[in-house]
Amino acid sequence: MQLSALLLLAFYFFLMWPLARWHRSRHSLAPAVFAGLLLGVLFGGFMHLAEGWGVNLPFVLDWISLVGEGYVNLLHLLVMPLVLVCILSAVVRVSHTSDLGKISASVLAVLLGTTAVAALVGVVIAHLFGLSAEGLVEGAREAARVEVLNERIGRVSDLSLPQILTSFIPRNIFADLAGQRDTSVIAVVIFAVLLGLAALAVRRENPEQGAAIEQFVTIAQVWVMKLVRLIMAFTPYGVMALVTALVAKSSWADIFNLFSFVAASFVAIALMFVVHALLLLVNGISPLHYFAKVWPVLVFAFSSRSSAATIPLNVETQIDELKNSPAIANFSASFGATIGQNGCAGIYPAMLAVMVAVPMGINVFDPMWLASLVAVIVISSFGIAGVGGGATFAALVVLPTMGLPVQIAALLISVEPLIDMARTALNVNGAMTAGTLTQRWLGNGAEVAPA
Repeated sequence: MQLSALLLLAFYFFLMWPLARWHRSRHSLAPAVFAGLLLGVLFGGFMHLAEGWGVNLPFVLDWISLVGEGYVNLLHLLVMPLVLVCILSAVVRVSHTSDLGKISASVLAVLLGTTAVAALVGVVIAHLFGLSAEGLVEGAREAARVEVLNERIGRVSDLSLPQILTSFIPRNIFADLAGQRDTSVIAVVIFAVLLGLAALAVRRENPEQGAAIEQFVTIAQVWVMKLVRLIMAFTPYGVMALVTALVAKSSWADIFNLFSFVAASFVAIALMFVVHALLLLVNGISPLHYFAKVWPVLVFAFSSRSSAATIPLNVETQIDELKNSPAIANFSASFGATIGQNGCAGIYPAMLAVMVAVPMGINVFDPMWLASLVAVIVISSFGIAGVGGGATFAALVVLPTMGLPVQIAALLISVEPLIDMARTALNVNGAMTAGTLTQRWLGNGAEVAPA
């Protein structure tokens, strides 16, 4: 064990002291999250320099990952209790069960509609940047990835839409509460809705027992939300650790070799953020006020690369900052983590389809081919939760359905982590946009800053 590695690690933990003081001096979480992000970038860059001095970086990164991954684990711990209790509370408090159908339909309409737009954006940007699968070099890592993809493609390419939807239905709620399936979040949502509907039936038949159930659910929600806020207090330190590890592990040579694809991906993702902003604007919501409130959530999604882990912060921000109702916040955050992801299920497979189709002589702007691609992407966005693996599995569903090879997904493995950060932030923003628009359409949107 090198003394230099111990000193570097001690310096890292020393930096947490001014971050903690800054955090305690601010009522808002946002400044501390930004400070953690900045410190993470600077320290990660410093670690690149330290590597040239012979410092044992894996040892340092292992301890830094203890902070970052430990925080992400705590957030994953919150997901199922939060979804169960908050959805159950929302259902128990509704006066008309038809409201649940309206909320679900509105949220899904925004998620799937923006995914269709994201697919079109991906096609156009890939064409404008002249992206093509020709010339991509397959190294050892890529060859290994191709073998993995070929092994897994059988379990995703033959799934029909009814099979995908069936996978959402809970079979063993204890297994789903433990997150043992890729569709566990949606399964818990369905179970919570059914449990809530049963509570409403009890209230109609026996108001006294119904009131007792509602009081129990209210206490459970207060308890869980207190736990959420307790863990949220560690966000700046978790972000700092996650960003430090990401910057330290980044390979600038790989990024340079695939710079065109990286640049095109970020341009497409940025355009979809603009689409979200325009949707808010035309519905009388100021995009500036909106992004000022949600950017700490986006920073965490960017650094953690996990839509599911971002659910607690997503829900809390929608309720406390955007003033969305708990029912809308929980439905949009839960659905948005598994269905209609604009970045992973929309932009990414569309860009890969263009990169493969162009060398095959396919006119990607042929109306029938383009319409088929968009339809496949929108439908398969339901199945991403069913098969797991995010953007790569979206490609495994879309490309074979369009008659295209899947090896392209393996050849981009070097830059996947970098692009996936921005994709995850876009996915989460799509969920919050769906919730905010649903609040404006169905609820009292007066508390959301007007345009």
